[in-house]
Amino acid sequence: MKYIFLLIIFFSVSIQAQILPERDRAALKDEILADRFNNLLPQLMDNTGIDMWLVISREYNEDPVMRTMLPATWLNARRRTILVFYRNKAKNTIEKLAVARYDVGKNISSAWDKEKQPDQWARLVELIEERNPEKIGINISEYFGIADGLVHTDYLELKAALPENLENKLVSAEKLAIGWIETRTEKEMELYNTLVSVTHAIIDETFSSKVITPGKTTTDDLVWWMRQKVTDMGLETWFHPTIDVQRDNEELKSHIYSFSKGEKAKVIIPGDLLHCDFGITYIGLNTDCQEHAYVLKDGETEVPQFLADAFAKGNRVQDIFTGFFKEGRTGNEVLAMSLAKGRAEGMRPSIYTHPLGTYGHSSGTTLGMWDSQEGVPVTGDYPLHYNTVYAIELNTTVNIPEWKKDIRIMLEEAGFFGKNGFRYVNGRQERIKAISF
Repeated sequence: MKYIFLLIIFFSVSIQAQILPERDRAALKDEILADRFNNLLPQLMDNTGIDMWLVISREYNEDPVMRTMLPATWLNARRRTILVFYRNKAKNTIEKLAVARYDVGKNISSAWDKEKQPDQWARLVELIEERNPEKIGINISEYFGIADGLVHTDYLELKAALPENLENKLVSAEKLAIGWIETRTEKEMELYNTLVSVTHAIIDETFSSKVITPGKTTTDDLVWWMRQKVTDMGLETWFHPTIDVQRDNEELKSHIYSFSKGEKAKVIIPGDLLHCDFGITYIGLNTDCQEHAYVLKDGETEVPQFLADAFAKGNRVQDIFTGFFKEGRTGNEVLAMSLAKGRAEGMRPSIYTHPLGTYGHSSGTTLGMWDSQEGVPVTGDYPLHYNTVYAIELNTTVNIPEWKKDIRIMLEEAGFFGKNGFRYVNGRQERIKAISF
């Protein structure tokens, strides 16, 4: 027991060492942002046929896209901030301008001298007329909330400022905004590996004898321990974690109960199958992870085989599902093929995978929802693209004769889809963690 405790302490210290000091985090964030502006954005604008993109926000009411474009030292937009991105494909240039009183970090240059032109909207019109773009993208979208960040007031004022010939060039930047949000660069994927590793380490420490005392510790105690751990490490979480329990003498709760987070604090006892839902935020990226652990009973040295076999079925559903990932294939197509194959193998799967990245529930391809297993209109029809990350979130219901009931194996893990196929960002859980005392 002493050896295990010392190992946990060493593990915790080594993980903390992966977290950068604030100044280094800021430098890395701005380095990643510069790479995205200079190398990714031109490709996205070419792919979507938009040669000018306007991103407009007022302070504390930021467009979700603008929030991902601000430098490390800008925690919010200032006054009204208007970003102008102009792509000249013939010259292979990308201009990054701000109709604002300040440069927006080192990447976006101020293009407004208020003393020369007091009217901010008039200055925007001047910049547009000087470049004469073919299409002017603005962030309006009916179905993708993150791509719908242009608020009504700014939209009306923009239209009022533009002459008719320029107003006629306005188009939805939906696909460009989604591409910006969903696409991950090589630099970001290097960071993502660390982020997922830290997430796994926090879960491992939570599901350990260091934190859990059977008969005393509650599920709510674990939830708040995780929240405190995240804070102590100088990190953030984008949603409140949950811990739930399945045990042999209780009926399996419905999907509605599970996904409404209805379970209250419950005292953890030996023989419990624990499940967590947990994610963290670090340098503009997010994780989302669900894992299982089992509290060993007296005399037990490992997880019962019947639970191990049930867990293996969860891994099998993951393999079936990610095996159908293919560029251009829609989320609804992948969902239908995966469910059909899983059911043909005698399983009872449910799949509700979402894009993951600069937001937890991000923009991109939706692959099922827990209450929409027949497909998701519009967002489920959006096709898979390379260099994207997903929370591979799903479950399978398994009958356990030993417990005379069904249980639900619920898994979630960050996965990357690229030209070389699918891979987990930093591995996945392949066996239930045993908690011994």
